[in-house]
Amino acid sequence: MSSKTLNPEVLNPKGHFVILDGLRGVAALAIVVFHFMEWVFPDPKHNFIGHGFLAVDFFFCLSGFVIGYAYDDRIRQMGAGAFFVSRLIRLHPLVILGSVLGLLGFLFDPIMNQAGAYSPRNLLPIFLCSLFLIPFPVMKERAFNLFGFNAPAWSLFWEYVANVVYALVLCRIGLRTLLVLTVMAAAGIVWVSYRAGNLLGGWNGENFWDGGVRVSYSFLMGLLIFRSNGIIKNRLGFIGLSVLLSLAFFMPHFRWNWLAEAGVVLLFFPLVVSLGTGSSLSPGLKKVCELSGNLSYPLYMTHYAFIWIFGNYLTTYKPGLRELALVIIAGTLFLIGFAYVAMRVYDTPVRNYLTTKRKRRLRL
Repeated sequence: MSSKTLNPEVLNPKGHFVILDGLRGVAALAIVVFHFMEWVFPDPKHNFIGHGFLAVDFFFCLSGFVIGYAYDDRIRQMGAGAFFVSRLIRLHPLVILGSVLGLLGFLFDPIMNQAGAYSPRNLLPIFLCSLFLIPFPVMKERAFNLFGFNAPAWSLFWEYVANVVYALVLCRIGLRTLLVLTVMAAAGIVWVSYRAGNLLGGWNGENFWDGGVRVSYSFLMGLLIFRSNGIIKNRLGFIGLSVLLSLAFFMPHFRWNWLAEAGVVLLFFPLVVSLGTGSSLSPGLKKVCELSGNLSYPLYMTHYAFIWIFGNYLTTYKPGLRELALVIIAGTLFLIGFAYVAMRVYDTPVRNYLTTKRKRRLRL
C-alpha cells in the first residue's frame, strides 16, 4: 500500500499489556546488573546473577507477542513499508544515541586511553556501522563485539531481522505453519545450548549465528502465544511475576546447565508471558509498571558505554569488595536516572516529532 492511500489512523498505537511492560523493565535491570557482575566474575558459575543474559531471550519472546498483538490485524492494510517505518521510529533513535554514547565513552574514557590506537579513519566505519546496525566485529580490545561502541545492539540487529521476516512472511502464515516453525526453532535452541554449554552467544563474530537461533525461537513462540490465545488467568500480579521471572536470572550453574538454560527459554519464559497477559494488576502498581516499561529500552540501549568504563576502572584499580559494591549500586542507580533523562529529553520527543510529521505528510 502506498503512503498516499494509507489512513493515518492505522498508525495509532494500541493499548498495552501493562504487566508485560513492567516485566520488561525487570529484565532490563537484570541485564544491567549482569553486565556489571560479569566484569567482577568472568566465570558465570561464581556470578549470583550469572543467567541475567537470558533476559534477552525474554525480550525476544515479548517482542513476538507484542508485534502479533499490535500488527497482525492491520499490517496488510499498512503494508510492509509503513510497518518498517513504524519500527524504525520506535527503535532507531536509541540505536543512534547508544552509538554516540559509545563513541564518546571510548574517546574520553577517564580511566584508560584505548582510543589512541585508532585513527579517525579506523573509527569512522565502526561508528557508521553502529549507527546503521551493520555488524562489524573488529575491535579486539572489546572481544570482537558485533557493535564495538554499543555491545547490546547485537540483539537489536536480530530484532530488526525478526521484524523484516514478520512483515514479509510470518504475518501471512497460518497457525499450523507457525507451530511447525516454532518446533524447528526449538530444536535449534537445544542444539546451540548443548554445543556451547550455554545460550550466551550471538554478540560477537564467533557466535554470530547463535543470535539468529535465539531470536527465531523466542520471537516465534511469542507470536504463537498471541495467535493461539495462550492466556493463563492468575492472581500473581506484577510482584509475583517479577519474582518468578527473576528466578531464571538467579538460577545457579550446575552440571546440566545447558539443559536448564534451554528449558528456561523453551518453556519458562513463554509461561511467564502467558501468565503476564492473564494476571490482574492493582491500581497502585500501574504507574510503576508503566514507568518500568518506558525505561526498559532506554536503559538497555544507553548503559553499556558506562559499563566499559567500569570494566577499565575494575581492571586498573582493583577495588575491594566494599568499594566495588558501592560503585555497582551507585552505578546502577545512575544508569536508571540517565535512562530516564534520555527518555524524557531525547527518545520520547524525537519519536513524537517523527510520528507527528509522518501523519501530517500522509494527510496531505
